[in-house]
Amino acid sequence: MTAAPLQAEAQSTSTYGTPGLIETPAAGMYPDGTLVFTSGMLDRTLRATMTFQMLPWVHGSFRYAVIEDFDRNGARNRYDRSFDLHFLLREEGRKSPALALGLRDFGGTGVYASEYLVATKTVRDRLQVSGGIGWGRLAGRGSFSNPLGILSSRFKSRDASNAGGISETGQLDFGNWFRGDAALFGGLSWQYNDRLLLLAELSPDLYTREKANIGFDARSPLNFGAQYRFRNGSQLTAAYMYGTTLGLSYTYFADPRQSVAPGGQGAAPPPLLPIDRVALASWNLPEETGSPRRRQQAVAHALEQEGLRLVYLEETGGTLRAGVENGTYGQAAQAIGRTARVLANSQPPQVQSFDIALMANGVPLSSVRIAREDLYELEHDPDGAWRSFARAEISDSIPLVAGGFTTDAFPHFSYRFGPYLQASFFDPDAPLRYEIGVRLGLDYAVAPGLSLSASLRQPAAGNLDDSQRPSNSVIQRVRSDWGLYAQQSDMRVEHLTAEYLWRPGADLYARTTLGYLETMYGGLSAELLWFPADSRIALGAEANYVRQRDFDVLFGFQDYAVATGHVSAYYDLPGEYHVQVDAGRYLAGDYGATVTLDREFSNGFKVGAFFTLTSVSFDDFGEGSFDKGIRLEIPVSWLTGRPSRDKLAQVIRPVLRDGGARLNVRNRLYGVTREARAQQLVRGWGRFLR
Repeated sequence: MTAAPLQAEAQSTSTYGTPGLIETPAAGMYPDGTLVFTSGMLDRTLRATMTFQMLPWVHGSFRYAVIEDFDRNGARNRYDRSFDLHFLLREEGRKSPALALGLRDFGGTGVYASEYLVATKTVRDRLQVSGGIGWGRLAGRGSFSNPLGILSSRFKSRDASNAGGISETGQLDFGNWFRGDAALFGGLSWQYNDRLLLLAELSPDLYTREKANIGFDARSPLNFGAQYRFRNGSQLTAAYMYGTTLGLSYTYFADPRQSVAPGGQGAAPPPLLPIDRVALASWNLPEETGSPRRRQQAVAHALEQEGLRLVYLEETGGTLRAGVENGTYGQAAQAIGRTARVLANSQPPQVQSFDIALMANGVPLSSVRIAREDLYELEHDPDGAWRSFARAEISDSIPLVAGGFTTDAFPHFSYRFGPYLQASFFDPDAPLRYEIGVRLGLDYAVAPGLSLSASLRQPAAGNLDDSQRPSNSVIQRVRSDWGLYAQQSDMRVEHLTAEYLWRPGADLYARTTLGYLETMYGGLSAELLWFPADSRIALGAEANYVRQRDFDVLFGFQDYAVATGHVSAYYDLPGEYHVQVDAGRYLAGDYGATVTLDREFSNGFKVGAFFTLTSVSFDDFGEGSFDKGIRLEIPVSWLTGRPSRDKLAQVIRPVLRDGGARLNVRNRLYGVTREARAQQLVRGWGRFLR
């Protein structure tokens, strides 16, 4: 039977959710940017893992495992959280194997703590062989003295990773890495055909702690399995493991660059009308009284049909300045392209160029100048979108604050009503808590920059309020009482604010917000941001004085008040990476900094990680030692194929404590302004003509 060669995209995934055979690791890598979701089970153990190929040569994993009856002499399940890192040291060559180094469970409780060095080689297309040396949990059966002991005697011993030790706190246990006895592991995979892969391995894992706590017996080091690959690329693996049990795992691969639904399901852009037809339109005839007013109404109506709101319109010589608010398109470039077409189809021939500004609550963010003749010349050009970007001029839009707002722009009222889902992960008493209900949002733009906003939430079902675990924090309880907010509230006032945005000067943006700022805090927040239109870097400062709200999330306050604030630096790294550093004072009065690194794809799909270190000691912080986590942002358009600005956002924290807790303020300036900057516009400019 003929078999296709093994491909990187078909990398086998172990029960740990990383490249490997059945339980042992391999030196493979996933395609750059791939998200991998794996659920693996054996005996009374379930492992759920998310792996992200963050760079071509490194991927990271977050794992959540449930081991039944593992703790308290069999009276309680263990809900275990762990992180992995895997580095490719050398790619596979024609005669040489790929070589990788990995850390498993390097920042968790230490249940799966191990390190490894592994090599993998493909032989005659269908056969792949892996072998390596492991430490920690991978140094069970057949272990021998650590060969690294020749470098230093400290490598010969390894501290135990057990409950109550340093590993349970979530600190990085550097002192144990690659220490203690070592053992060899290895195996092979044979591709029977393009769907079926046969696996065999030798695993040194003795499952020592599982044997002591739940009676699992790893009688044999040999594991055998078969893996079926579905047409969508997902994998289902069944295995006979350790001579005593059956194992099953399923892996799903997601490419953030490829939408789940086919794109282009929204309405097509309006076709460009010949200039002579535009000139003969009734609102462009010179004898028509009120033509400018009628032209403005026609532009506003046409933009409304495209899901855009006209806020500003002013003609200066042969240039028309227009300001629009984008409530529809995830890519700002698409909003600019639609606006340019509407203007070309409505303005008299003497208007030769358009200055189109994206605006937020009547505040201009940046301006893009587009020549009218370029629209016609490049409409059917195969490379028209990028050639139009090369000809466009992006600049600050501060001149728009002088006047020219349309008569119907302010005041303006809008509302949102619909269901919501709130999820909480990794409660030690329940791996998943959730709440569903309905939410009503109200926004009233009084004048340019000035708006009133409210959000009401009514829970309908869920178990978010079932938590009976009181906070044991030894510092001010600024977040760890979240269970009390869920239990003691019904209908909630999520926020109720008055907000003012304005432009103090060129490249500067400012915000002041007063009221109930978020679910747990109310008060005053002020912010200043420097962000040139063509800059990769932005600098900001924020100051807040807030008081903790009552647990019923209505209008009362508790006694605790705090002044908090940060200075922030934002930088768009080359490629798809973005880094943010926030340093200052947090809600519990602690001082420190948060570092965030995101990978953001051109369609808005974002995967990132963060950590916070403050003056709160690891012991005072409690479980987890310091705040850290992973965050995902998935554009709704990625799922539906239709234009939308909505996103599904989720922060995955191993544990929520009080150290390093920051205020959640709506409309922080960097998030408001970034879509209109040159670096973001160029990423989405492929949708300019769509």
